[in-house]
Amino acid sequence: MNPVIKSFLHAPSSTWTHLVIDPATQAAALIDPVLDFDYPSGATATDSAAGIIAGMRALDVKLEWILETHAHADHLSAAPQIRDSLGGRIAIGEGIRQVQAHFSTELNFEAGFRSDGSQFDHLFKDGERFHIGQLDARVIATPGHTRDSVSYLIGDALFVGDTLFMPDGGTARCDFPGGDAGLLYDSIHKLYELPEDTRLFVCHDYAPGGRAHRCLSSIGEQRRGNIHIHEGISRSQFISMRGARDRSLGMPALLYPSVQVNVRGGEFPPAESNGQVYLKVPLQAQPRQSA
Repeated sequence: MNPVIKSFLHAPSSTWTHLVIDPATQAAALIDPVLDFDYPSGATATDSAAGIIAGMRALDVKLEWILETHAHADHLSAAPQIRDSLGGRIAIGEGIRQVQAHFSTELNFEAGFRSDGSQFDHLFKDGERFHIGQLDARVIATPGHTRDSVSYLIGDALFVGDTLFMPDGGTARCDFPGGDAGLLYDSIHKLYELPEDTRLFVCHDYAPGGRAHRCLSSIGEQRRGNIHIHEGISRSQFISMRGARDRSLGMPALLYPSVQVNVRGGEFPPAESNGQVYLKVPLQAQPRQSA
């Protein structure tokens, strides 16, 4: 049995959120939901999430899972807001513990922060199987972009997070903490072993060349046409290409705000003594001296 997929684009972050529905039972999972966030003002909003919630209610689905493919660095998760409205369990790969440990040190999280993944309802192991209604689902660890990256194979549909983009967009960067281009190559080739007609849904699409945003390709299309990792590209070639490309990229604008929220399962850091919640940005250099 294969799922029905409804996909929602969050245009400001070019993020696709996917609703996975079991047609036999109307049980559902939601993958990578987004919280609206305006960095200059610090304002958050749930307009995008509310639209998805309304869509799910119109479809009369029962939400069982809210699945994160990793702790994103380009948007804040709306998983808690979705769960509060519709229920479901928030889950991520068990590699989140390594990401939590790194950023809790780098950003000097509050005393008592736990790097054990307990902020999530469930941590998936590589190869773990679960169900959405009567749909069979399997977790595939796909580290490389981050240590906690996982892909979800649900029926004939594969949800890869940032591991792969559309074929004309290539692959995810590997210069974040815990990133590794060799691991990413190995992870993608593990996915390439799936049947070529497997539907492949990406989390981000930046619409190269100004084309319309898309989220659906296939394993076969990726094998043959991905601009970074098609058939015939060796591991060493990919590592060299990915390293050179990553050195040319700027840091994502929302990296620090995003990880502080997303490693907590979408919850905000605790309020400080004045009742205000803050997100930190570490200063990396001494101020420039005036001439």
